Amino acid sequence: MTDTVLDRFLRYVAIDTQSDPNSLTQPSTEKQKDLGRLLEAELQAIGLADAHLDEHGYVYATIPANTDKPDVPVICFCAHMDTAPDFTGTDIRPKLHRNYAGGDIALGNSGRVIRVAEHPELNNQIGNDLITTDGTTLLGADDKAGIAEIVTAAEILLNDTSIRHGAIRLLFTTDEEIGRGVDKVDLEKLGARFAYTLDGETAGTIEDETFSADMLVLDITGVAIHPGFAKDRMENAIKIASAIVARLPRNVAPEGTEGRDGFVHPVDISGSMDQAQLSLIVRDFTEAGLAEKHLMVEDIARDVLTGFPGSSFTATRKQQYRNMKVVLDQHPEIVDNAVEAIRRAGVDPIRGSIRGGTDGSRLSFMGLPCPNIFAGGHAFHSPLEWISRQDMEKAVRTVIELAKIWEERA
Repeated sequence: MTDTVLDRFLRYVAIDTQSDPNSLTQPSTEKQKDLGRLLEAELQAIGLADAHLDEHGYVYATIPANTDKPDVPVICFCAHMDTAPDFTGTDIRPKLHRNYAGGDIALGNSGRVIRVAEHPELNNQIGNDLITTDGTTLLGADDKAGIAEIVTAAEILLNDTSIRHGAIRLLFTTDEEIGRGVDKVDLEKLGARFAYTLDGETAGTIEDETFSADMLVLDITGVAIHPGFAKDRMENAIKIASAIVARLPRNVAPEGTEGRDGFVHPVDISGSMDQAQLSLIVRDFTEAGLAEKHLMVEDIARDVLTGFPGSSFTATRKQQYRNMKVVLDQHPEIVDNAVEAIRRAGVDPIRGSIRGGTDGSRLSFMGLPCPNIFAGGHAFHSPLEWISRQDMEKAVRTVIELAKIWEERA
């Protein structure tokens, strides 16, 4: 009996695959390879003879073309195996709520509740089968839903020869949640012209734009002196860093922004009396917006230091990823085909922008244009995470329709 997308999803989320930002290896945690080995075996079992797990934890596989058309572009479907380090992913116990009747959802005895007021998309799920956590862990729909959907679609494409399609590559990555998802991807081996990540939320969403992202590090030098003799002489670098953070405006912070607003977000502060380091992430949809926010932080730092005349700072800017729309606008057919596939799958397409990044951001600038399609999950990175079986099935149909459209329009 063929596995359903729900069967696969529940099997995959049982495997702990959290990545570790403090690790220097690739993958950052060996346990990600546990899922990789399972996927390698499953893909081979359904008929993808070249499916394999490489030394970096990536899984590659090919669905062979079954069309006589010579010019069908090779496309790739991609999802990531790791789950976020924000909340524990150990011993996940998913709960299936069949035929959801509406209302808030209590998550076991954890005391946590998924409230309709905070998750209005639940209003569109009446009668559907929902999968939640028990309130003590992540669920892992980000992005094991995407993996389950791609594998399920792959089996359908292999078995139903009436569905004509070109060659399709599958890529499952590690360490996406810590920004290293495609560091070791072999694009020559992958051999695709265009790609799609299945890593989005609400059913019907197609996202062709992400934040552009920088890391900004301020290294602060204070004036150290014995605290017993410090009057009017000590300039504590930790206090200087803290004063800079305190001056960051709320309307340029994650908690004070939405939509197309960018932000500055302090993520680490460390040091001693004489030396401190403040790390911030800077996000905006435009280069001009990024530049404005860098300048704002440095202006705040300079102003703070007027009260500490013996101290100084240096600012170091490191590029993390860039808005993939710059690349995707050069290939409008990629998004146009996805919009049509979503429509054919029976869902209203929703064009969106991501307040974050995906593997597709990096892949696009590495030469593989790659927008993001919905996988159906909600409340990622938290114990309130949930998804519906029906939305996963819509994603499976979208993948199949995309394969057909690229063949039709070749």
